Amino acid sequence: MHLMDGLIPLWQAAIYWIISVVTVSIYLFKLSKSEEKERKVVYTAIFTAAAVAASSISIPSPFGVSIHFFLIPLVAIILGPLSGVIVAFLCLIIQFFLLGMGGITVLGANTLTIGVALSLSTYLFYKLLSDLDQRLGIFSGTFMGIIVATITQVLILLWAGVANLEMLMVTLIPFYLFIAVIEGAINVFIISFISKVKPELLKLDKI
Repeated sequence: MHLMDGLIPLWQAAIYWIISVVTVSIYLFKLSKSEEKERKVVYTAIFTAAAVAASSISIPSPFGVSIHFFLIPLVAIILGPLSGVIVAFLCLIIQFFLLGMGGITVLGANTLTIGVALSLSTYLFYKLLSDLDQRLGIFSGTFMGIIVATITQVLILLWAGVANLEMLMVTLIPFYLFIAVIEGAINVFIISFISKVKPELLKLDKI
């Protein structure tokens, strides 16, 4: 889901940068007020490293946009939606410098997609449905988060005028539907496992 430098106009890239910087700033402010700041920083670092590793496993798309597992929905559910944004932001920076994935001008757009849209929608659907059934909430949150992130990227590409809707529907949607189902099921298993071996991790204040 990484967009590359030069794919979208700079003035649009600037808008996405502003949105992402504002969101990251809100996270940092909330973190500074948290009583569990040190623990959350440690877990954020661990999840960032894990997300880099997970997202490095890529599936090629005919459109040329890498498709991979995210781990960000898991972060959003465990640590909170803004924590998912910061993990995505850090992950994207590391991936660019170490793996050559993504870019600098499009960092804001990628953060908006993989961080803001994915994390916030995951957490929203998780909270809406987890009271009915925890596993349903985890799966639905993950699934809908990835779908909303995919739609966000489609809108970014359409606005940039670099692709048509038919091409994006054929190349992106089917792949991410598949990934959303698989990652949703995996997250149900992971969180069920964590609840048994380290339940205190699920009780951290959400940011």
